[in-house]
Amino acid sequence: MATPRPRPQVMRLAEAAAERIKAVMAKADRPIAAMRVGVKNGGCAGMSYYMEYAEKTDPLDEVIEDKGVRILVDPKAVLFLLGTEMDYKVDKLSAQFVFNNPNQTAACGCGESVQLEPATGEVR
Repeated sequence: MATPRPRPQVMRLAEAAAERIKAVMAKADRPIAAMRVGVKNGGCAGMSYYMEYAEKTDPLDEVIEDKGVRILVDPKAVLFLLGTEMDYKVDKLSAQFVFNNPNQTAACGCGESVQLEPATGEVR
């Protein structure tokens, strides 16, 4: 009988992203179980990432524990986010979460939306 392959982790966090999420969640005005991440239709390139507080875990969420942070990935977004590293970048004029996603095929000029293809191969 074949041994099942271990499931790849959908996303991982850069240290800066983990620290920023910890700081944001500590300042929340209500108890937060985790940060939920997903993608939604919209923007000039077709899709955009979203993040929101999650007060509870949905049974279908993909749960990721990385660097002391709990992330819930919307089940509809798993194939679009497979292999993604989430980072947090601070520049002179902005500070934002950045998704380094191998499934991204294009992005709009303003940086608000992306074009994504579902993952098809092995995650590196």
